[in-house]
Amino acid sequence: MAKLKEIAELAGVSISTVSNVLNGRKNVGQATRERVLQICADLGYDPDAARKKGKAVRPKTVVFVFSDFDRDFYLKIIEGISVCLTENGYDLIICTSKSAASFLRDNFASGAIVLDGSLTDDFLISVAKPDFPVVVMDRIIADERARTKSVIVDNYPVMCEMVQALVDKGFRKFGFIGGLEFTLDHKERYAGFLDTLAKCGIPFDRKYYFHGNYREQSGYQAAKIMLLSQDLPEVLVCANDQMALGAIRAFEENGVCVPDDISVTGFDDSEKAEMAGLTTVSIPRFESGYLAAKKLLALINETIGTEPFKLGAAIRWRKSVKEKTR
Repeated sequence: MAKLKEIAELAGVSISTVSNVLNGRKNVGQATRERVLQICADLGYDPDAARKKGKAVRPKTVVFVFSDFDRDFYLKIIEGISVCLTENGYDLIICTSKSAASFLRDNFASGAIVLDGSLTDDFLISVAKPDFPVVVMDRIIADERARTKSVIVDNYPVMCEMVQALVDKGFRKFGFIGGLEFTLDHKERYAGFLDTLAKCGIPFDRKYYFHGNYREQSGYQAAKIMLLSQDLPEVLVCANDQMALGAIRAFEENGVCVPDDISVTGFDDSEKAEMAGLTTVSIPRFESGYLAAKKLLALINETIGTEPFKLGAAIRWRKSVKEKTR
């Protein structure tokens, strides 16, 4: 029996388009539909026979769900996902949480990659089934009912390394702007921060802890509140680049020089961070996207387990941290 790839090549369309036609979806033009069906007839392809053999036609499409507040951050991740999927004959559909429910279903796609903290674990557990696996890039879902795999940054050790290096440089008075407190990134980064200070015998004054939501404006507002006290920490560690850049903007607007008056660090190594000279932690974003897609395809083909996969990260020292003399 002919394969979907052969039908797609003869029809001059993608494999997912052939799948959509054979599954009766209405998102294909009439002329294309008729051409695909005629080729199937000419080749003797019987989708019902394929289903009876346990080889139901599955859409060659993957959905990527992401938060839309920092699109620049996601570009490299999306590029990595797209390259891997293209290499394997899959199409990619990108959406935000607002429309996720419409796309996260097995009659539309073969699986999904999710990097959006606004989608709850319960929702993803309800979606991730044997016929619709999900790779999550911002959390670990430990539920045997869900067909999921985590591809995440190993936040804790690199944050420990950064804070230890700051201590070694002579810093003793630390501040911290956290992200959304329920997220894995925040929990691991903050834990690494606190544990390293404790190991070094440096107390952390909670008045220098500020809540953020990973957006630049929350970093800006935290720094504005900090400035009101007229008692700044020596170094401000931020849970991501966006908040760090917002804090720097607030400092500069109020005549506080970075790094002469206060040092600032971020996390993620976005393009904006590099342009601003922000010391940060570099995440392999292209590679993380590529590996997330690769792991999802392995789940779809049932050739991999669901254990979390952790990515390493590296510190990028730049001008936002002052070289202190002890």
